Amino acid sequence: MDQTTTLREAVATKVPGRSIRVVAVTSGKGGVGKTNVTANLAVALAHLGRRVMVLDADLGLGNLDVLLGLTPRYSLADVLTGQRRLRDVLVSGPGGITVLPAGSGFQDLTALTDAQMRELQSEMDELQEQTDVLLIDTGAGIGRNVTSFATMAQDIIVVVAPEPTSLTDAYALMKVLSTQHSERRFRLLVSMTRTPTDGRDVYRKLSLVAERFLHISIDFLGSIPYDPRLVEAVCQQRPLVELYPQSKAAQAFLGLAHDVADWPLPESPKGGLQFFWKSLLRKDQQT
Repeated sequence: MDQTTTLREAVATKVPGRSIRVVAVTSGKGGVGKTNVTANLAVALAHLGRRVMVLDADLGLGNLDVLLGLTPRYSLADVLTGQRRLRDVLVSGPGGITVLPAGSGFQDLTALTDAQMRELQSEMDELQEQTDVLLIDTGAGIGRNVTSFATMAQDIIVVVAPEPTSLTDAYALMKVLSTQHSERRFRLLVSMTRTPTDGRDVYRKLSLVAERFLHISIDFLGSIPYDPRLVEAVCQQRPLVELYPQSKAAQAFLGLAHDVADWPLPESPKGGLQFFWKSLLRKDQQT
């Protein structure tokens, strides 16, 4: 049985409890603002009253904590070695969000024992009652870690910039996820746009090619305009939506948060904290 089929079966059984939305924010190319999108979307959702947890899944190169001005003492690697409990690793972030720093030790999931798996799942069950939305900030590209995290989410936001290499890499990412992992629906967010029509032009180009050759559906989430204040926010290690809430980009992030908050939960049980971890652990055992 291939990995994708195993993953689908791993999330096929419902468990009692609340429904949690799991959203992967990913990109085919680095440097398009993916982590900025994740951070500001998380804080904006928190402003709407959602309890948000963010997983930095850019293994080895994660910088979400730096972007938010956080200095975590521990990472998931400390949990896997038995030195810390999962609740000890969580860090409080701006706006009341919770950040789960992964660190390079996250790769040790492939060596977990059955006892470690049960313990990690049990701890995630406790956190499930404290979370409405789990945002996963994946790495960029088409590597195994990127596709693994993306396929375990209910919704996949692909961040793309209006330039040729970004479009090409975004298409490559959706191609891998659709042909090798049976993903059929993506949500496109265009970053760093200079004109109101930039976002629509990018969406039109990608959707026409993708629908013709990949037979997938792409929803247009809108665009985040280029804003020099975003650079200032990064330098100050603060979310734009808090530092300059009236700026054009911040308003775009807030609008995006309203859209995400209004998405209906899918009938399929794919997603949720318990589903996420069971799927991740099951998937790594197959490799």
